[in-house]
Amino acid sequence: MSNRSRALGPEELARFGQELDDLRHRTVASLGQHDANYIRRVIAAVRWCALGGRALLFVGAFVPTLLWPAWSIGVLLLAASKILENMEVGHNVIHGQYDWMGDPQLQGRSYEWDIVATSQNWRETHNFRHHTYTNVRGLDDDIGYGLLRIFPEQRWRPFYLFQPLIAVVFALVFQWGVAIQNLKLGRWLAGRTTTAKLVRQARPVLLKAGRKLGKDYLLFPLLAGPFFLPVLLGNMAANVIRNVWTYVVIFCGHFTADAETFPKECIRNESRGHWYLRQLRGSSNLSGGRWLDLFTGNLSYQIEHHFYPDVPANRYAAMAREVREICARYGQHYNTGSLPRQFGQVVWRILRHAFPSRPPLLPATG
Repeated sequence: MSNRSRALGPEELARFGQELDDLRHRTVASLGQHDANYIRRVIAAVRWCALGGRALLFVGAFVPTLLWPAWSIGVLLLAASKILENMEVGHNVIHGQYDWMGDPQLQGRSYEWDIVATSQNWRETHNFRHHTYTNVRGLDDDIGYGLLRIFPEQRWRPFYLFQPLIAVVFALVFQWGVAIQNLKLGRWLAGRTTTAKLVRQARPVLLKAGRKLGKDYLLFPLLAGPFFLPVLLGNMAANVIRNVWTYVVIFCGHFTADAETFPKECIRNESRGHWYLRQLRGSSNLSGGRWLDLFTGNLSYQIEHHFYPDVPANRYAAMAREVREICARYGQHYNTGSLPRQFGQVVWRILRHAFPSRPPLLPATG
């Protein structure tokens, strides 16, 4: 338990859980046209940013004097489109946040997002395992993604000495890490599953990846004719920007200095109040304003997202004010901070836990 939080007795814990449940019920009861308009505006922004970005890549290709300014702005617009689609649309729709609208294009069970990972794999690894067993060691695959030692409870191996470099590479290709997470390649490498089974499980991922690679790295560059290379590099740069940004946001939401992990025993007979406490102590928020909220898919409110994953994320900002007040009344630490502060703590964790020794914890910063 964080040294900034106090222990709750059974009655307090029950009241804590009930107050947070009540907030959810009030919010869900007020969902309506405003929320539907919001997500449709974001979807429109995704489409227009993608159209503008790809058009500018072609303008730069066919008008040499405009190559670099058009190419640069085109890359940024295309990256913005990919970020918004993945973070504010895809991730949130797949959680079922907009099922209540009855729009067949916004149903969590059928939505397919613009990333090489399949939505079905994401629903299993993220919606189910991660959100059910948040930061429970041995049950939540997101702890370290199997590549990184970020918490001292993880057993150290010499392999982790390379994790500062691995973390950088992982950020650059983050969508591929998401794509293969559910394949459990470690089990195959250890001989605990067959190659035939791995191939069957990998087939949907390979088909999806083939379509995405074909669109970004073959179709659109070919349409540019002799300017194949600038368009190819523009698409590649946009994907890298999206990958790095997604990596930063997700790691800031889970691996800051105060984020905790838990033993498997903690979920035995876990009450609703205990579940909320586990989500709270394993999550971290980001402060930075409305643009940051938009481009993080409102995962700047990671605490609220873990409390209410199926509530439309545009409601998290308002809910956060009440959540923070409830946490304060019950003496529970509400972990939030600026993006540089939180990511600095993540980087420190990656560096510190690469070694078997346990240096002093990162001092608290403003």
